[in-house]
Amino acid sequence: MSAQADFSHIPAFQVRTAGEQRIPFVFNSPHSGRHYPPRFLAMSRLDAATIRRSEDCYVDELFSVAASLGAPLLSANFPRAYLDVNREPWELDPRMFREPVPSFTNIRSPRVAGGLGTIPKLVGEGLDIYGERLPLGEALSRIEHIYRPYHACLAELLQRTRDTFGYAILIDCHSMPANIRVGDGSLRPDFIIGDRFGSSAAPGLTEHAISLLAARGYAVAHNKPYAGGFITEHYGRPVEQVHALQIEINRGLYMNERTLQRIEGFSALADDLAEFVRTLTMIPDQYFLTVPMAAE
Repeated sequence: MSAQADFSHIPAFQVRTAGEQRIPFVFNSPHSGRHYPPRFLAMSRLDAATIRRSEDCYVDELFSVAASLGAPLLSANFPRAYLDVNREPWELDPRMFREPVPSFTNIRSPRVAGGLGTIPKLVGEGLDIYGERLPLGEALSRIEHIYRPYHACLAELLQRTRDTFGYAILIDCHSMPANIRVGDGSLRPDFIIGDRFGSSAAPGLTEHAISLLAARGYAVAHNKPYAGGFITEHYGRPVEQVHALQIEINRGLYMNERTLQRIEGFSALADDLAEFVRTLTMIPDQYFLTVPMAAE
């Protein structure tokens, strides 16, 4: 059995569209997958509920309006606990596998150290996913059959968007635990906008996103504690006319983190996000087609 077989009856990921693309945006929800293959669950020491602790529940639904507005929405069906595509392809913890990992593997990244590599070791608050070491072939299969095709799809969407409109904007959609605090700990942000400290997007896009959410009464933080992961960093290249923002939503706004059920605020947040997406995607071309080149 392999990762390919795990997703033989349901695609590992999907792109939602509403006909022809009409705006230069691509939306991405890489952590909202909720198809847990039986073979994976059998490997895990966690029950079917606990293993979902790292899932960005319902984020793909909250941003589903993007497709109706004419932007493709790429979303994972595989869960983050199974494979994290917001990592380099080879961020692996050698302690997780029976055989030595390849020499080119990034085994010293902070994300690997935290148990959150390409093949995660942990979910939630430090809960080990597996009770024993995995065969290295398990990681290779997930990377080859799911990670690589996912990123090939995302890269193609961005390339096609840039070719059509002259520039492309990637909105990478995530959620965060409700207990996140910033600054001196007094601010609990509703949203965090990440642009890799200004390197992944035109300043006007970041400022516009923050102002739109703040105008609706939300507390918005910028880059702290989440500045954007591998996807934002890898694809956000303003000098090449590709811009990337990461958006983190506080889960406490829309769900019970213990039961994973929607709460009363879900519909109101969905409505606000729909209006946010509509307004954000109307941002003028001038913010992007005249981005200055980086200094030497």
